[in-house]
Amino acid sequence: MARSTPVKKALRSLTWLVIIMAALAGLNTAASVLAANSKDDTNEWFAGASWVPELALDLQGGTQLTLAAQNTEGGSVTAQQLNQAVNIIRQRINATGVSESQINTQGTNNIVVSIPGKPDKATIDRIEAAAKLTFRPVLYTEAATNTAVGGDGATASPTPYSPPASLEATPSTKPTNGSDLSQVTPALQDLYTNYNCAAPDDVTTAPDDEPLVTCDQDGTAKYILGPVEVSGSGISNATSGLATDSQGATTGQWAVNLTFSGKSSEDFRDVTSRLVKLPSPQNQFAIVLDGTVITAPASNAAITNGKAQITGNFTAESSKTLADQLKYGALPINFQVQSNENISATLGTAQLVGGLVAGLIGLILVVIYSIIQYRALAFVTVLSLGVAAALTYLVIAIMSWRVDYRLSLAGVAGLIVAIGITADSFIVYFERIRDELRDGRGLESAVESGWKRALRTILASDSINFLAAVVLYILAVSDVKGFAFTLLLTTLIDVVVVVLFTHPMMQLIARSRFFGEGHRFSGLDPSALGAVYRGRAQFRAPVVDGKRQRSAGEAQRRQTIAERKAQQASGDNGSTPDGKDD
Repeated sequence: MARSTPVKKALRSLTWLVIIMAALAGLNTAASVLAANSKDDTNEWFAGASWVPELALDLQGGTQLTLAAQNTEGGSVTAQQLNQAVNIIRQRINATGVSESQINTQGTNNIVVSIPGKPDKATIDRIEAAAKLTFRPVLYTEAATNTAVGGDGATASPTPYSPPASLEATPSTKPTNGSDLSQVTPALQDLYTNYNCAAPDDVTTAPDDEPLVTCDQDGTAKYILGPVEVSGSGISNATSGLATDSQGATTGQWAVNLTFSGKSSEDFRDVTSRLVKLPSPQNQFAIVLDGTVITAPASNAAITNGKAQITGNFTAESSKTLADQLKYGALPINFQVQSNENISATLGTAQLVGGLVAGLIGLILVVIYSIIQYRALAFVTVLSLGVAAALTYLVIAIMSWRVDYRLSLAGVAGLIVAIGITADSFIVYFERIRDELRDGRGLESAVESGWKRALRTILASDSINFLAAVVLYILAVSDVKGFAFTLLLTTLIDVVVVVLFTHPMMQLIARSRFFGEGHRFSGLDPSALGAVYRGRAQFRAPVVDGKRQRSAGEAQRRQTIAERKAQQASGDNGSTPDGKDD
């Protein structure tokens, strides 16, 4: 088996880097082409794909919603309720990534939500649907009525249908449980028969202990639902994923997993134990958000451990949306949208250009320093920074359309800081190589030995930056979170670039004549770096003139304490007065 040489390792690493960059560029190109040629937004996977990263609220402007909080149980909204609502709305908006939105309280009962750009209808609906989440048993269901009362295709009336006052609205017998059909009074049946899901205001309200007539979110089905039997506030977690069978094998179907806690777990056990014995549709348990049914799954088994799974015709996107609605839907208060208006950028293009100019100045200074300190070796620094910049741009561009990431001015600051982090890694590596050259190694040997020592230092430094970014991202909000995210991203890219580009490049150029022979403009000239180490406390004597004299002084300064003591004990200063070796 052929022995792997440094050159082969370098070429292998560079090949992997090219594959990674080609894959990222290909993915973004394909998605951008598909998005440009798509006539609708049916394929949400690549919707909005572009080579230009999305900008955040401070650079682009966006939409501002003012929501008036209303206590569902009457009375005033407390500051604690308002703050809890702000946290839940923030989780909803940022559920798929960093979107740089701003959610703040205004006065005693208003919440102001500012969203970058022009959000789609689904995002707006998710915010406006901030209401109490409940579970109600299904009594009746059928296809929705989408015409106004009286037939003949007239336009929908502006208000929900109301049954005649002459019809009895009180059950003749007391219902025994939430699924008892005796709850369906003549008035309720008349409302159900004439209920119009296409009306502009089609959602009725009912107390938690009374039946409800309503429709699903799509307006395709209408329901008579029993009283609330489980509160959405009892959901401790909701996630989406592929369903598994009793053997633990994946079925290939997407599902939503619910976990209930406390009393809600017991309530859910009692209800599902009853529903599983009933015929369809009474075996269904409707999940109601803001008076509208978001899903009504059938009960296939009694859930005794508080862990339920909802399956159906889900996709990855729809299952995640439902999980978010269930997880973040149990708000303590309801909202009424007071205003919906466009807002201009608070900083704008001028500030973005200023940030980019600052980054360019920092980059130029790094390049100038590299040229002065490392001569021709500086071209490795420039190329490495270029590769890091390309990787960062590709990742940010993809994240903009895939996970709704938006670049803010704070994020730009994180990218500027990354220039210093990346340059620091190069400096550590180059200085390790030069130390090895001072110890008398050849360039190829110095590159390999210096890499082993430098990698530990680079990983330790980047680990600290990574942990700092993670802590900042978890604890911070809004713009600071964007700074932490770009810092985290660029720290990871720094490791990739150093391992897959900088080190392989040094392995290749070490074999070139210009660098290998230590040309004085290469930045790796041993005579310019100091005396070459020969053994314990002994150095090759320099020529007593010019640069070589300065090199001898540098070599003496670089001696360790142990070497100096050994030299003093032997009474030898490392060279004879006439400049000859001892």
